[in-house]
Amino acid sequence: MASRHLSRSIAMQSLYEWDFKGKKMELLPSIIEHNIKEFGPGIEDTEFIDKLAKGAVKKIDQIDPIIEKAAPQWPIDQIAMVDRAVLRLGIYELLFGNHEEVPPKVAINESIELAKTFGGSASGRFINGVLGTIYREIGEPGKDSHPPKKEQQ
Repeated sequence: MASRHLSRSIAMQSLYEWDFKGKKMELLPSIIEHNIKEFGPGIEDTEFIDKLAKGAVKKIDQIDPIIEKAAPQWPIDQIAMVDRAVLRLGIYELLFGNHEEVPPKVAINESIELAKTFGGSASGRFINGVLGTIYREIGEPGKDSHPPKKEQQ
C-alpha cells in the first residue's frame, strides 16, 4: 500500500473513531497516535495524517453542511459512519487541501477507494456521487488560472 494511501486510511479510521467516541476534540490526538502505531508502524512522516485528520475536524462546521447540500436525501446522522468519515476527509482535501500536492481528482479517487475498502457495497458509488457533485459545483480548482491555449491553424 502506498504511503499516502495508508496515511489517508489511518486518517479516515481516526475520524471514524473520533465520531464514534462522541466527537470530543481532546480525544483526537491520542486516537491518531494509537492508529498510527496500530496500522502504520513503518510510517516515518506522520505529518500528512495529522494534517488530514485534524484539518477535517477543524473544518467540520463547514464540511457537514456541504455534505447535507450535496446529499439532501441523507441527513448527516443517517449517513453510515464510515461513509461520513470518508466524505469529511475527501471534502477537506477537495476544498482545503493543497491542490498542487494532491489534485482534486486524486482526492476523489482516493476517497472512493477508501469507501470501497471500508464501507458497504454501495459506499463507493455514494462517495463518488457526493464528491462528484461538489467537484462540479466548485469547478476544477486552478483550471481558469492559466490563459487558454491558442488554436493552431
